[in-house]
Amino acid sequence: MPNVRIVAACDRRIERARNVAERAYDSAEAMLAAEDLDFVDIVSRSSTHLDLVSLAAKKGVAIVCQKPLAPDWKTACRIVDAAERNRVRLMIHDNWRWQAWYRAAHDFIRKGYIGTPIAYGFRCRWSAGAGGEPYSKQEYFRDLQHLMIDETLVHHIDTARFLFGDISSVYAEIRRLNAIIRGEDQAILTVRHANHMLGTIDGHSFLDQDDLGPTMDDAIFEGESGAIHLSPLGEIWSGHQKIWSAKFSVGYRGDSVYATLAHFMGCLDSGQPFETEAREYLEKTFAVVEAAYLSAESKRRVEIAEILAPAAP
Repeated sequence: MPNVRIVAACDRRIERARNVAERAYDSAEAMLAAEDLDFVDIVSRSSTHLDLVSLAAKKGVAIVCQKPLAPDWKTACRIVDAAERNRVRLMIHDNWRWQAWYRAAHDFIRKGYIGTPIAYGFRCRWSAGAGGEPYSKQEYFRDLQHLMIDETLVHHIDTARFLFGDISSVYAEIRRLNAIIRGEDQAILTVRHANHMLGTIDGHSFLDQDDLGPTMDDAIFEGESGAIHLSPLGEIWSGHQKIWSAKFSVGYRGDSVYATLAHFMGCLDSGQPFETEAREYLEKTFAVVEAAYLSAESKRRVEIAEILAPAAP
């Protein structure tokens, strides 16, 4: 980005920090003490987010932080509280809603292409979870208590909220197919929105999409006067007619990471709210993840209001 400069980086393996910045640190405390930064980009595992957000917030530095926001609900609330208590801006980096095809689908739906929306379905597939060495690029996935919903389908929950508004309840079925891992590797969610619209979010990690493409997904969005379908190639179809195709050949999944961080920088400059501002993301996306796990455990539909309600004394 022409208006951004990476001046310092921190990693416990300092050689990795040196790959991206001349001033490299193996301690976040040392970096924040030595540098005068406009913002920090936290790209570590969720178990570290509370400490790192708290450190940056106390320094008054704006923050963009990777999802999952936290390993559990209480920690997520503490993270958001830390930013708000120090009056620091915090955005959650959940880049699915910035994938070019979902931005295009949003425009088609908003302009009435399918009429009043009725239903939708996301289907997410990849084969990284199969075999004796699953998730070889992210081996720590094998030890996570929560996996498919927390790490992957949260993207689709947030994108559904972007496309169709707030979610009011969820029913979840989960299971573990690969005994090598700890968490769930298949999940199907039935989601109800505040406007009573229904949708499904279906994911597992044992089969690549039929047409290997940039999306990892396919999806259908149906309305009273038509439907549009997202293909794994990043194309949008209406029946047998292709009505949109991605123009991006570089970058992660439609160059969505660049788009996410460009949004972050634009809002820092303008003062406008982030689309995935921390408090809203906590209460409207992360709360749905929490509700989904409660649903799977209790074998019932869970209202999001149950998650947001303060605990009884």
